[in-house]
Amino acid sequence: MNPTATAGAAAARAAAAAASLVPAPVPLTAVPAADAPPADAPAVVAPVVGQRGGEVVVVLGPAVVQALAEGAVAGASLDPAEALRPALAAAAAELGDGVLGAARSATAGDAVAGDAHVFALQGDGATLAWCAVRVRAEEPAPRAAVPTQRGAHLRVLYDVEMTLTAELGRTKLPLKQVLDLTPGAVLELDRTAGSPADIVVNGRLIARGEVVVVDEDYGVRVTEIVAGSDPA
Repeated sequence: MNPTATAGAAAARAAAAAASLVPAPVPLTAVPAADAPPADAPAVVAPVVGQRGGEVVVVLGPAVVQALAEGAVAGASLDPAEALRPALAAAAAELGDGVLGAARSATAGDAVAGDAHVFALQGDGATLAWCAVRVRAEEPAPRAAVPTQRGAHLRVLYDVEMTLTAELGRTKLPLKQVLDLTPGAVLELDRTAGSPADIVVNGRLIARGEVVVVDEDYGVRVTEIVAGSDPA
């Protein structure tokens, strides 16, 4: 298949995944953008490191900016880079095996590269945001590579720090209930007592384990390595 067409298809899937998680007053869908987003519009950009890496950008339209502002006014501090990270992570997952880097705020003019695939995120016929996906060309894996070659390439990343999180469980609540939370409230999670905790690195499930106590600090003893897992 034509590499350009393959990259375009991956970018379209990434934009569709991001659209479903961008905060907006109505559900959003991704369509190829007829025009570039305004250069001065606020944006959040994050790199994707992997065999097929690249960059994902979400450009905020006024309605999305307002949605984030209303959340902040209601008491939930919503930094755009944090609020949009789930959307960025969903987009990155569609580009294949890779890790989403740290997100940063920028403007559309600075963040959207000239070779990026740009999609309008529309709801009720109006464009409320944009998603720009820049896909780096995928290099074919060597069929008879020297065993130490991959390790040599990865060695430069050995000192890169990654955020590891242990999750006991999750639940979903309407925003109203989230804003009504008070000290002493009990949230029921989607796990039974004694279930293993998920060990997640940058949004991707890599292992499971049991919670232990080490010198009065919590720890997790790894009991299972999860290969080829989907993002958590």
